[in-house]
Amino acid sequence: MKKIFLFFAVIFLIITTTLIKNSTIKLENYIFTTKENISILKDKYELILLDYNYLTSPKKLMDYQYQYFEKELSKIDINDIKKLTVKKNKIIIEDFKQLNNE
Repeated sequence: MKKIFLFFAVIFLIITTTLIKNSTIKLENYIFTTKENISILKDKYELILLDYNYLTSPKKLMDYQYQYFEKELSKIDINDIKKLTVKKNKIIIEDFKQLNNE
C-alpha cells in the first residue's frame, strides 16, 4: 500500500512540476515580448521627441532657411494671403484670415 501511495505521489509531483514549468515558460515569453515591444516604442518615442524638439524649433528652422534657401524664402503678412476658388468659370478671391475666423 505504501508503494502505491508513493508511486502516485511521485507521478502527481511530476505532472504538477511539468504544468508549472510550462506556465512559467509561457509567462517568461510573454514578459520578454512585452519588454521588447516597450523597448521599440521607447526608441520611437525618443526619435520623435528629438525630431520635435530639435528639428522643428523656430531657431533651427531659421538656420535651415539661411543654410539651404538663402534668399529664396521671404516673410509675408498673413493678411496678404488670399484663397482663389473657381466656380462656374468665375474666379473668387477671399481673404485667408476671414476663412479662418469662420
